[in-house]
Amino acid sequence: MKRILSWYKIIPLLAIIAYITNLFQFNTLGQIIVVALLIGSVLAAVLHSEIIAHRVGEPFGTIILAVSVTVIEVALIVSLMLAGGDKALYLARDTVFSAVMILLTVIIGLCIWIGSIKHFEQTFDKKSVNTALVSLVTILVLSLVLPNFIGNADDPNSSKSQLIFVAVICLVIYGTFIYVQTIRHRNYFLSNQKDSHQAKPNEVPLYVNLIFLIISLVIVVLLAKTISPTIEGIIIEAGLPQSLLGVIIALIILLPEAIAAIKAAHNDDIQTSLNLSLGSALAAIGLTIPTVTFVSVIFDINIILGLDSITMLLLGLTVFTVMLSLSKGRTNIIYGVILISLFATFIFTILQ
Repeated sequence: MKRILSWYKIIPLLAIIAYITNLFQFNTLGQIIVVALLIGSVLAAVLHSEIIAHRVGEPFGTIILAVSVTVIEVALIVSLMLAGGDKALYLARDTVFSAVMILLTVIIGLCIWIGSIKHFEQTFDKKSVNTALVSLVTILVLSLVLPNFIGNADDPNSSKSQLIFVAVICLVIYGTFIYVQTIRHRNYFLSNQKDSHQAKPNEVPLYVNLIFLIISLVIVVLLAKTISPTIEGIIIEAGLPQSLLGVIIALIILLPEAIAAIKAAHNDDIQTSLNLSLGSALAAIGLTIPTVTFVSVIFDINIILGLDSITMLLLGLTVFTVMLSLSKGRTNIIYGVILISLFATFIFTILQ
């Protein structure tokens, strides 16, 4: 009974009740409770993912968490696209770009910084990082940069065939990466720690933890969507750009992955941190772009994927810095500081 009534199973269920009853709209106390349940659901998702990772082994554990978050995020994007409106035109592009920037700068930066403070230097397999980065850079350029140089970047109807081609290539690259990560060269991605996960296995069947992981992630996204109008109101009242809302929501949705990655780095397992961060970035774009492309074609919804010049420059600088920072197979505190500084620059460009 103790296992069944664990807090990390109860809190997501309470969060679902709070969402169904629209508790957030009642009063200030209701809003505080919802925010607390949101944080609790994030922590529950992290713990369930650690239990799953412990029982299925790496790199499958990190893949399950990364893909689960991405699939739910994609479902949210598609639902907003189908709702229509002017925001749907740039929704997929802005969401993917924000998620990738958060994963590559602030999450990897914090992992390196925290790991370096506690352990001075941490080592990882360069082959795993190179495999992930070459896949990620290719998909990023094809999806977010190439559309600016083929056809009219500001014309959503310029080339449906181009979108389909990019979507297929994204699926091929991501599928091949998963094959390499899990079968062909799985040894590249294995942690050098004998037991990098603190969560201990329990008597509950694995599928129960998987179900509660999905429930936790779903309710995190739904509650993030619920509190977004309040956050948007605060942003508007403060005179800040509305695009900042997307970054805040992306940060909330990526919290389970961020906490899991930072905990691994703190436990001297930077390999797992990089597997999770880079794998999540790959999933965020490698699964989102094909899905929104097919939805846009089937339902005749216009979308624009090409970034503007400033964001292309920032993306290029970020990718270049990440590649240099991870080229030696060892971490250094300066790499973490620089990556976090790039995230600050990303926020600054939004505010400006």
